[in-house]
Amino acid sequence: MTKDRKLIIAGNWKMNKTVAEALDLVAGLKRELANVKEVDLVVCPPFTALGAVAQAVLDSNLRLGAQNMSEHNFGAFTGEICAGMLKEFSVRYVILGHSERRQYQKESDALIARKAAAAHAASLKPIVCVGETLAEREAGRMENVLETQVRGSLAGLSKTQMDETVIAYEPVWAIGTGKTATTQQAQEAHAFIRRVLAGLFDEAVARRVRIQYGGSVKPSNARELMSQPDVDGALVGGASLEERSFADIVKNSI
Repeated sequence: MTKDRKLIIAGNWKMNKTVAEALDLVAGLKRELANVKEVDLVVCPPFTALGAVAQAVLDSNLRLGAQNMSEHNFGAFTGEICAGMLKEFSVRYVILGHSERRQYQKESDALIARKAAAAHAASLKPIVCVGETLAEREAGRMENVLETQVRGSLAGLSKTQMDETVIAYEPVWAIGTGKTATTQQAQEAHAFIRRVLAGLFDEAVARRVRIQYGGSVKPSNARELMSQPDVDGALVGGASLEERSFADIVKNSI
C-alpha cells in the first residue's frame, strides 16, 4: 500500500531544556536535517523556550509546536497559556491530551475536544493524543478505549478541521518505558483508529488524516514502524532531546 500522506515527525521535549540548551539542540537539528523535504518536522519545546526557538527556526524546515494550551482565549486562569499567546511565537502545532496530562492533570476527552476547537479557531494544528494503558490492553479493551478517546476528543470538529488535525497513537505502556509496540501492534491500532474516523466522518477524511505513533521511538525501530501502511510519523519523547537520535529517526523514516 502506497501512502499519499506526508510523514510528520514531532519532538516532544516535555519539561526539559533551558533556553540555551534548546537553542543548541535546534542549531544541531538545522544542520542535520536541512535537506529533508519528505517529512514535516516539528519541535515542541517548553513554553519558556518558545520565543527563542521561534526565532531560531525561522529560516529552516523545522516547525514550532507547543506541548499544551488552554481551552479559553483569555481571562483569570492562573498558569494557563492560550492559543493567541502561542500564535505570537509563530507556533503551528499544539499537542493536546497527552497521556501524561490525562493522568496527572486528569484531562478528559471533553476538555481535549474543547482545546482542539480552540486550536482550530486560532488556525493551530492540534496533535491529539490517544492510547490505552497496559491494564486496558491486557483486559482486551484496547479498541473500546481508543474508540471512546477518539470520539470524545474530536467531538464537534468538522471534516475540514480534521484535515488540519494530527492524531498521535501512544500506548501508555510504551511511553518512556523502553517498551515499544511491535510493528503489527502499532499497525493494528492505527488501522482501527482510521476505521473509527471513517465512521465519525467518512472514508475520504479517514484516508487523509495523519496518525503518528508515539512510545519509545528510536532510530533502530523507526524504519520498520514508518513502513506500516497506516503509520504516518512519530511523536518522539526522550529520543528527541538529543540531536543525533532525533535526526537518525527522521533519516531512517525516509
